[in-house]
Amino acid sequence: MLLLLLLLLPPLLCEAGSPAARRPNFVLIMADDLGIGDPGCYGNKTLRTPNIDRLAQEGVKLTQHLAASPLCTPSRAAFMTGRYPVRSGMASKSRSGVFLFLASSGGLPESEVTFARLLKDQGYATALIGKWHLGTHCHNNSDFCHHPSSHGFDYFHGIPVTNLRDCKPGQGSVFTSAIRLLAFVPLQVIAIALLTLGALRWLGLLHVPGPVFACLLFLAAGILGALLGFLHYFRPLNCLLLLNHDISQQPLSYDNLTQRLTEDAARFIRRNAETPFLLVFSCLQVHTALFASKDFAGKSKHGAYGDAAEEMDWSVGQILDVLEELRLTNNTLVYFSSDQGAHVEEVTARGEVHGGSNGIYKGGKGNNWEGGIRVPGLLRWPGVLEAGLEVDAPTSNMDIFPTVVMLAGAALPQDRVIDGRDLMPLLRSRSPHSEHEFLFHYCNFYLNAVRWHPRNSSSVWKAFFFTPNFTPEGANGCFLTHVCFCYGHFITRHQPPLLFDLSKDPRESTPVTPSSEPRFWEILGAMQRAADRHTRTVREVPNQLSLQNLLWKPWLQMCCSSSSGLSCRCGQEKPDRGGSA
Repeated sequence: MLLLLLLLLPPLLCEAGSPAARRPNFVLIMADDLGIGDPGCYGNKTLRTPNIDRLAQEGVKLTQHLAASPLCTPSRAAFMTGRYPVRSGMASKSRSGVFLFLASSGGLPESEVTFARLLKDQGYATALIGKWHLGTHCHNNSDFCHHPSSHGFDYFHGIPVTNLRDCKPGQGSVFTSAIRLLAFVPLQVIAIALLTLGALRWLGLLHVPGPVFACLLFLAAGILGALLGFLHYFRPLNCLLLLNHDISQQPLSYDNLTQRLTEDAARFIRRNAETPFLLVFSCLQVHTALFASKDFAGKSKHGAYGDAAEEMDWSVGQILDVLEELRLTNNTLVYFSSDQGAHVEEVTARGEVHGGSNGIYKGGKGNNWEGGIRVPGLLRWPGVLEAGLEVDAPTSNMDIFPTVVMLAGAALPQDRVIDGRDLMPLLRSRSPHSEHEFLFHYCNFYLNAVRWHPRNSSSVWKAFFFTPNFTPEGANGCFLTHVCFCYGHFITRHQPPLLFDLSKDPRESTPVTPSSEPRFWEILGAMQRAADRHTRTVREVPNQLSLQNLLWKPWLQMCCSSSSGLSCRCGQEKPDRGGSA
């Protein structure tokens, strides 16, 4: 009997230590504004991304991986919840589709269930390091109702809003158009009014009382004062680093920022090497303002954008190396993607291109042409997923929610619609088809397009109900407004919808017509019926991106300084407190 036990013991131990027996760890890496044409594994020959490419070589590459929205906030909401952002109220009905101020009151509702919350309930250590961009406060600056800690993350170190040009001195402003409309134009009107009234009074043609001039001058002074105050205070009030609920740096410094966040991610992995963990590493790069440390600045062939992208790739490599060092590689599912396509309109006043490449695909961030939503999608889990496999079926960043939740042994919520689908049958080649027969592409709140991959066909149909009006005419983006908008004179509606077969025309250059496709009306009819079925499942919820929720509210503002006023400045980051997370 003893001999039998000795013979059986090694196989039993091996089985207990196998990926199937232990719950896997998860490292989910989300780049910001990285185009599908940027990584080498998707065809780029001049941008060096060896660590991202390593994931493709050692894992599965998705070639039709889609962001649920072409903008940061709604895309990240969908990623976290597995649901179209319109279901959670994270889809705007106005121009601004993202949060711009720390002291806004909108955000991912606490009623939404994230994969982090479900994994935390399963005993996972959970952390988000990097960019959040899903809100912070509701009623006061200490409630943290939208903060990562309210959505299942034990540990948070990063920026609660987003990285903007305004956060880095000398990089310009994303508010240029608004400043021109709300400040420069009124000031010009007031100046013309003052000169005209002054001339009429001096010529004796019109009696203009002195208080009229005083009122106009007071109004001009008020507008100018508000403008100067905004320009002075925006950076310290909105560009900061949080460590859990505490401000660690205000305003944030870009000096070795990627290194600091990467080192913190490595520390989290080391602290939790003996327990299942979830790490969401949400890169600040390559969103503008672009930045890179001295080890990467000026080293790429693509200017400041290439420097930032190559530093981000180094960061990915550091995380993979820690997993290897701790012998966690074979029990860790690593996912890499981008929240949406590259921002093609990011061109400086000097003509420097600060946006990435969407490869052969049309459009980019802010619109639902393929360049705006088709993103890198890489998954690695040695011994479970076949190395070097390519999957061409349509997939969504919403699919990470059910995939991660089910692998962790948790149950999917039954009280709401989950739009994502478990990826494992596709990733393990157990199914040749995506569970997404239809996918729906929203431009903020508005249903913009439908994608259909029939079960018995290689065709991938995409029908647009409206498309953005690119400016100037003939451009590949909305350069006059910096990002495309989703309504009014900014779009062109199509009746019948504009139809493409992406399997034959991935560039979306030639719409299908009744004369070129005999089943034209049949195809559109099936897609319209699918859209109608889908919209019937969407319930009205509070709009988290309404003007009221987007506006800056002084009572929600966080400030690390105890002095009065808005001079919020903390020069050094506080040391990592460690803890169980």
